[in-house]
Amino acid sequence: WGAVALGLAGVLVIVRPGTGDFSALSILAVLGMIGFAGRDLASRAAPRSLAVPVLGFWGFVAVLAAGALVWAWEGTPPVHPGGAAAACLMGAALIGAFAYSALMRAMRTGDVSAVTPFRYLRLPFGAGLGIALFGESPGWPMLVGSALIVLSGLIIIRRGGTRAAARQGGRA
Repeated sequence: WGAVALGLAGVLVIVRPGTGDFSALSILAVLGMIGFAGRDLASRAAPRSLAVPVLGFWGFVAVLAAGALVWAWEGTPPVHPGGAAAACLMGAALIGAFAYSALMRAMRTGDVSAVTPFRYLRLPFGAGLGIALFGESPGWPMLVGSALIVLSGLIIIRRGGTRAAARQGGRA
């Protein structure tokens, strides 16, 4: 639990509640991560008779429903992307479907404590893409918080490997 607390501390460093930089909308990101964790646990608990594509289908239905709710809440008119943007969106959807399938397979077959920390890799990848594609420059709170989150993931991976080895040793 110490590693989980370390990761939460990293999130708090990034979100900075109580400062002028804090936005109540940041809570949505935290709620989204809680939703991801719930989805992972539900995927793991789902009966084996539910194939990964079925889980993926219902996962994307849930994303579409959530998107429709946000769209209705914001009240903005729909935007129909043009050629290049539509191609980029289609590519992102295909890559997302492949990634989701790979994640579901890993969550259903692997040790959760070993699989979940790899999801933290989206943090440096996302930051790197933000820097490369959008010219973003992360501040110190983002860098320090990200380091804490990645460190917590590495601790969990190491601890999960140690526990798995201990279980293997206990069975022999």
